[in-house]
Amino acid sequence: MNKPIPKVPEIFLKPTTSYVTEKSPIKIPKGFSVNEEVELGVIIGLKAKGVNEDEALNYVGGYCLAFDMTATCKMKEARSTGGSWTLGKGFDTATPVSKFIPKSQIPDPHNITIWCTVNKILRQNACTVDLVFDIPFLISYVSQFITLEPNDLILTGSPPGMGPVRNEDVINGGIKGLMEMEFKVVSED
Repeated sequence: MNKPIPKVPEIFLKPTTSYVTEKSPIKIPKGFSVNEEVELGVIIGLKAKGVNEDEALNYVGGYCLAFDMTATCKMKEARSTGGSWTLGKGFDTATPVSKFIPKSQIPDPHNITIWCTVNKILRQNACTVDLVFDIPFLISYVSQFITLEPNDLILTGSPPGMGPVRNEDVINGGIKGLMEMEFKVVSED
């Protein structure tokens, strides 16, 4: 069943303990079922409050690739009760990120291909032109309610194909022609 396209983005925060860089494992908490979701990350470069869409890209400091690890068990529970997404999206190591990518290396963030494999099997492969909300809209929308600070990270959304990961899986992701990253999954079960 396809969900309707939202009119505004779902906004949630990820604690700093959810961030992890390469060579560190993604740890699945005991009893959690988790999906991977590859996304382009937008790193804010300047303090942004009430930004207009036509000026929004001026506030971008650079980019990264990220996996928005999602505890589907907790998200199902939160959606059914109207509860918080914090456990579903913010558990420790739920936000694996690549190295910083300077803005100059991605002159058009709406025309890059991002991809993800799990154990060398392609799951996600799409162009950012297909994002539900473009980057200027996301920055403008969020900055109407939350002041964005330098180094804040906005994840832009995931293409179709995400799926479950398990203990000892190896997740690779990349931006075609630019960079790749790899993370190993470790389950606490």
